[in-house]
Amino acid sequence: MAKKAMTRVEITRLRSGIGAKQNHRETLRSLGLRKIGDTVVRDFDAITEGMVRTVAHMVSVKEV
Repeated sequence: MAKKAMTRVEITRLRSGIGAKQNHRETLRSLGLRKIGDTVVRDFDAITEGMVRTVAHMVSVKEV
């Protein structure tokens, strides 16, 4: 049985965490986004989708 190819996304941090809720700052850290302009490439699974939805106003997402 062949595995389905996982969608990959590039997540870039656009905004500061100053003044943001604690869980938003922790979510950014969990995604690996420490500074504005940082970019990570991750598999777009259910966990990543939920994290992106939490901080959607602070990041940009595009498919790789």
